[in-house]
Amino acid sequence: MDVFFTNSKTVQHIIKNFNLTKTLFVSSILIGDPNIGKKSLVRYIFPNTPIVSGCNQYEVTEALNRYDELIITDFEKLTNQDNLDFNNKRIIATANYMGNSEIIDNLFGFIYQMPSLLERPDDTRYITDKFTEEALDILMIKKEDIELQNIPLDLSKNSKSLKKSIYTYIVKYSMNSIDIENILYNYLLENIDGNDAYREYLGLYEKPLIKAGLKKFGSQLKLSQILGINRNTLRKKIHEHNID
Repeated sequence: MDVFFTNSKTVQHIIKNFNLTKTLFVSSILIGDPNIGKKSLVRYIFPNTPIVSGCNQYEVTEALNRYDELIITDFEKLTNQDNLDFNNKRIIATANYMGNSEIIDNLFGFIYQMPSLLERPDDTRYITDKFTEEALDILMIKKEDIELQNIPLDLSKNSKSLKKSIYTYIVKYSMNSIDIENILYNYLLENIDGNDAYREYLGLYEKPLIKAGLKKFGSQLKLSQILGINRNTLRKKIHEHNID
């Protein structure tokens, strides 16, 4: 059984309450933003319980007829909530938002609100480490070859955007010149067109070159010497590419 890690007092309280009511025919719903671990949490507490998605109303109806204990994910997507009968059943539901609060109150004895990853910094650090280890293993990259402390973590969509930001960073910083050439080749092969394509796509090379040079050398004069171009030409290109 996978361990569900959390240092959040709110989430620990939810787990405790779920465990206290595991043997009772009482239904509970866990509400919170997408991609914050709601499904993982209920699967951790109820590992052997059948699970269905509210995206498929027919499957939910069939499962309710067959089982006394059931996990229903994406509960907010069910359109027949007011016709559901949870009597003598233990239903554990997850939802991205409350929906009709009156129906929810009638169906569920316990309603829990799960905090987002932004509200759970310790959990975020743990998940970040797990995703980082996974990415390094899959991409066969050594940890010491990348400055992992500089990963710009994106929590805008919780674990979904967090995982993407980690993978994107590691992929970008593990590329060599051939990898970059292949990416540009495939992008241009798909998009190049028109009557002024050279000028249109020149920024793909010039803009990152100038931005990186300015950051590395901190001086337009020094960078113009490094690039072998006139300082006025460099200023013009900085203006053309809207480089701060």
